[in-house]
Amino acid sequence: MKSDNSKKIRDDNFLQERLSQIWELLYPDTLKLNNVNIIFKGKSQYKFGHIAKKGRNTEIVINSLFKFPQIPEYIIDLTIAHELAHYAHGFNSPLPQKFKHPHKGGVVTKELLNRGFKQMEKKEKLFLKKEWPKLYNLLKDYRN
Repeated sequence: MKSDNSKKIRDDNFLQERLSQIWELLYPDTLKLNNVNIIFKGKSQYKFGHIAKKGRNTEIVINSLFKFPQIPEYIIDLTIAHELAHYAHGFNSPLPQKFKHPHKGGVVTKELLNRGFKQMEKKEKLFLKKEWPKLYNLLKDYRN
């Protein structure tokens, strides 16, 4: 899932395209029962994304620091896939809720592994340990 946008600052259209691709390729069995919007918002060091209900719609929020080309696209893809796992499990979506708690028992990690994200999970762990702290400090004060 490469994009020609890799050298410029990413925008919400980039996110919408990634969401559509990941949903189509890796979550084809998950029904989309409402509008799902995805945006960049916030600059957290420890929170890469979240999913919330906004009326009848669902909103996925991705860390605004991920707009920058220094952040690998696989980090964005994995974050989107993580939030789609919540949607598929019925958290902040119209789908039936499959679990009592959204992360208990590693249900999201299991979902991601079952959907082919094993290598990305390994790469993410290395990125978080070796690169993210430096990048966060470099990018956190930029206005975007």
